[in-house]
Amino acid sequence: MNAGTTGQKAAIICIIHLAITKCLFCDVYKHRLTLPAMGYKKLIRFAELNGFPNVLQFPGDMAGKWSSFFKNENPLTLELACGKGEYAVGLGQLHPDQNFLGVDLKGNRIWVGAKKALQQHLDNVGFLRTQIDQIASYFAANEVEAIWITFPDPQLRTSKAKKRLTHPKFLRLYQQFIIPGGLIHLKTDSPDLYEFTKLVIDLYGCTVHTDYDNVYAMDAIAADLMIKTHYESLDIAKSNRIHYLSFSLPVQLPGKEKDEELQQILKHEGMD
Repeated sequence: MNAGTTGQKAAIICIIHLAITKCLFCDVYKHRLTLPAMGYKKLIRFAELNGFPNVLQFPGDMAGKWSSFFKNENPLTLELACGKGEYAVGLGQLHPDQNFLGVDLKGNRIWVGAKKALQQHLDNVGFLRTQIDQIASYFAANEVEAIWITFPDPQLRTSKAKKRLTHPKFLRLYQQFIIPGGLIHLKTDSPDLYEFTKLVIDLYGCTVHTDYDNVYAMDAIAADLMIKTHYESLDIAKSNRIHYLSFSLPVQLPGKEKDEELQQILKHEGMD
């Protein structure tokens, strides 16, 4: 290992330690520690995130307490896998009488939305940093009115179907805290995820409220659907259209024996 490599590693370790002690920004600036630009930027953001009043990172004992976090009793809507939080912020602007909480694991991305919400004084927008598969532990029964899932990873391989955020594995989590009849919104550029979700809706007895195969081909588009995310602009699926579904869950979702039927359908239809 040469001296340059050793010095760079030492600088990285030092910066991480400073971030933990919440003194990253001032010390890095003072000592001019060297670090690749992207890594430096992320560490600065992580340090700032610790002080953002609208962000909670892996908090404990929050179920039933979100009205205290927002300091009001307004209805709560989640944006799952929110990325940079464009939808949480956009919905917060459109509906000041409602609360919106973006949820994602990536703190570097959450920082973008949280910073924007603070700059725009959107007290009805917050962010939760955690894994989506742990989501049910953060909310009490009937604490959430609606869920938005905007441009999630479609997990195209059949072997990864259980990672799709509209898979029944996740619907069972959502059912633990969403109000009866509460809407789950999916907006995606992936025709595969769109068709998969329609299959799940049909197979598991969910109720479709809205189904748009091509949102921007509509004569009149609701303001909520006009919000665009970073990932929508990338058009990763190259489908040249945006799909939208809103649906609600049945009183009780079928058991896991139905999951095997779903898996067999996916294999036979080649939905991968």
